[in-house]
Amino acid sequence: MESLFAAFWSGNYSPHGYCLFWQPQLLWTHIVADTLIALAYFSIPVALVALVRRRQDLGFGWMFWCFAVFILACGLTHVMGIVTLFVPQYGLEAVVKLVTAIASLATAALLWLRLPALVRLPSAQKLKEANGELAAMVEQRDAALAELSAAVVQREKVEAALLQAQKLEAVGQLTGGIAHDFNNLLQAIAGNLELIARKPDDADRVIRWTSSALDAVERGRQLTGQLLAFSSKQRLDVKSVRLSELIGGMAGLVERAVAPLSRVRIDRIDPVWNVQTDALQLELAVLNLAFNARDAMPEGGVLAITAELRSGKVAPDLSPGDYVALTVSDTGTGMAPEVAARAVEPFFSTKGVGKGTGMGLSMAFGVMRQSGGTLLIDSEVGRGTAITLILPLATVPPRRDVQDDAARDERISLDGKKVALVDDDRQVRASLAEMLRTAGAVVEEAADGAAGVALVEGARFDVLVVDFAMPELSGSEVAEQVAAIDPALPVILITGFADSAKLDAIAAPNVTVLRKPFESHELLRKIRQASRR
Repeated sequence: MESLFAAFWSGNYSPHGYCLFWQPQLLWTHIVADTLIALAYFSIPVALVALVRRRQDLGFGWMFWCFAVFILACGLTHVMGIVTLFVPQYGLEAVVKLVTAIASLATAALLWLRLPALVRLPSAQKLKEANGELAAMVEQRDAALAELSAAVVQREKVEAALLQAQKLEAVGQLTGGIAHDFNNLLQAIAGNLELIARKPDDADRVIRWTSSALDAVERGRQLTGQLLAFSSKQRLDVKSVRLSELIGGMAGLVERAVAPLSRVRIDRIDPVWNVQTDALQLELAVLNLAFNARDAMPEGGVLAITAELRSGKVAPDLSPGDYVALTVSDTGTGMAPEVAARAVEPFFSTKGVGKGTGMGLSMAFGVMRQSGGTLLIDSEVGRGTAITLILPLATVPPRRDVQDDAARDERISLDGKKVALVDDDRQVRASLAEMLRTAGAVVEEAADGAAGVALVEGARFDVLVVDFAMPELSGSEVAEQVAAIDPALPVILITGFADSAKLDAIAAPNVTVLRKPFESHELLRKIRQASRR
């Protein structure tokens, strides 16, 4: 056997082309054909390698490599066919063919093994259909997202309407107490003014009576400020709030909410406790709890407000941390367990028709959750109810507006300043004009917006003072028209209007908003700051 294979390497045989030399055209036909076939075979693996390297995502890349080796080996057999025409290297030709056979068998075996998977590959038509189904699913998803977005917007509108209704209900329930307080304030102002009119030459008494009237005005301003805060449209603004100041500031409202049958007890709250919440919404929540307590004590009782610091796992639905527990408790009728379990559900109410929206506790719970806290109910029939508002302890102190107390006593001169004053209320306009003239300003008045615009067109002023809420042409519209006439003219917009969104929309840099009621030094200082240099 050895001698048989050794003969292939001995070189004793004649070259393969020896028998073709007598027909040169046939010899060259073999050479050209084998050369072309070999070149084609050699080019195919290069293309396969380039494909696999560029498309590394192909699922059967290894199969392309097998084909490349197989076809390369086939090309080598044709090269050896040309060589053996001239040189009898039949042993080397046999090795090349053996390698080709092994590569072909391996490629065929792997191809048959992977044939079922290859057959399952989707056709172009199926891929097109799948793409169509995917596009339809994308359209359905986009439509669903659009519907969801519209539903979210609608829910926000409903929530805003419910919040506004709850605020208005709170203001409505306070109507009696507010009317009583305002009548007292008006009585104090009118009485002091009458005393001043009777004895204008008694300087010492006039100063005392004036101070008393101004105190009444200040109390009225605080009261209207609270009412405007409740009735205004505002989103939740969570920030650090000093709890002791908030509860102390609304003590009067709480007392009026439960008057006249019940009394209020507010325990001392540590002034260093700052909570993370929206101040106005917390006030509204406490006020609604006071209304609920009043309704639960028809024969009178005690409403108590207390606070304590709690740490750790203070409620099942809260993560461990530091919290302040603000508890509003009453000595009323209490709630049965089944009522307490549903107390925070929207619109759930045990009161009669027209006696409540059923949103008080629900909205208080919502405010607590958005603040990072929760609401707990402890109630028993005949014993009373305790509602605990759990609020996270703030890590930063609240921002405090620094007031310059000396500013009240500062005498502000407006000598040489020319002021255009526009207000549709004759009495308010007259008092403001007198105030400005007393400070040394030259004042020209207009009784409506159109007259105010004409006033600015006809003369040059250092500042325009205009009321916001006027018929036909509002203060903001006057400011816009004046800006077209004299863009550099500073405008001070005075208003007692409640809708802060409309005021916030006035974004002109030369417009300053001053809310009524204000003291003379506030207006004079703003005029001095805003007027042309």
